[in-house]
Amino acid sequence: MSFVIEQAVEARLVAAAPRMASIPATLHYDLHDPFAVRMSFPASATLEGVEVCWTFSRELLAAGVVDAVGAGDVRVRPYGYDRTELEFHAVEGTAIVHIRTGELRRFLGDTDALVPVGEESAFLDVDGDLAELLRDA
Repeated sequence: MSFVIEQAVEARLVAAAPRMASIPATLHYDLHDPFAVRMSFPASATLEGVEVCWTFSRELLAAGVVDAVGAGDVRVRPYGYDRTELEFHAVEGTAIVHIRTGELRRFLGDTDALVPVGEESAFLDVDGDLAELLRDA
């Protein structure tokens, strides 16, 4: 049984210019961090020339394909008929990407098959994580 789900998606970067460039991105879900989703962009797609990875809640992504959500560094909302907009805020600036909603729904379905929504806490190893934290203390 696999404990990690990775799905490549095509993100369309919303820039100041009218043309929207497509950039590769990867959605990542790990059984050992069942509340979180990671979205990474390769170095070639970033201004700094280094891979950028954002971590946010799976619940935020799921809610964002239906309605506008988020008030912090990551915001998600439907965009048009078949896209979802993800907005990432950092000190360096804001990046906005559009992803096909169907791709996000497929990814979320795969994560739900691995860890059903509402059962995430059953997959946490709180004692093991605490022991690891205290080991170096």
